[in-house]
Amino acid sequence: MTPATERPAPVRRDARRNRELLLAAAREAFAAQGLEAPLDEIARRAGVGNATLYRHFPTRAALIDAVFRNSLQGTVDAGEEARGAADAWTGLAGYLEAVFTVLAADRSANDLMTTAIEGVTSLDAVHAHNHETIALLMERAQRDGTMRSDVTVEDLLLSLATLGRTVPSLAAAGPPHAWRRQLGLFLDGLRAGPRPATRLPGPALTAQDLTAVLHDLGPHRES
Repeated sequence: MTPATERPAPVRRDARRNRELLLAAAREAFAAQGLEAPLDEIARRAGVGNATLYRHFPTRAALIDAVFRNSLQGTVDAGEEARGAADAWTGLAGYLEAVFTVLAADRSANDLMTTAIEGVTSLDAVHAHNHETIALLMERAQRDGTMRSDVTVEDLLLSLATLGRTVPSLAAAGPPHAWRRQLGLFLDGLRAGPRPATRLPGPALTAQDLTAVLHDLGPHRES
């Protein structure tokens, strides 16, 4: 084998290494800052130039797609488990708790699950599965009389997205697991029938907690 035939191999290894570095850097930046993390910062974290980033991932959507292609499988698995629950209300509540646990842990996962992002094709199946899971469990719960009958799937998905957007701030600035209390309050508003309201989990927000959460929700621009 001649030296000329050996030269492409290191280039291919370097390209694979650069791609892996970019994906790792993107995961870190997205988790900390959300999906709008600056691409030049991601390139800098990876130790490569912007041109290298765009050579591997021509658009932000392409980078997001590569980073999260397999990481939301847990949400799909939780949905499948919830669909098999004997009691639809218990299945729905358990599924939403599992989803919100993910939303609290990672701002980028929160962005993925609570907003519509064009061009991230691998997420379409996750969103479709989530919609189908919610619809199936709602239909069963309403038929059983455990969930108010005037709520539509779109009502629930919009309300969940709105509440979900607060979860990272509640996790960062509120007392431990503060989001569980808000989710419990929301779920009680969906219940129907003679069941008494459940006791809200966790401590209530103090005035100082609320101020901190609202500040975290606000715009953050470097001066």
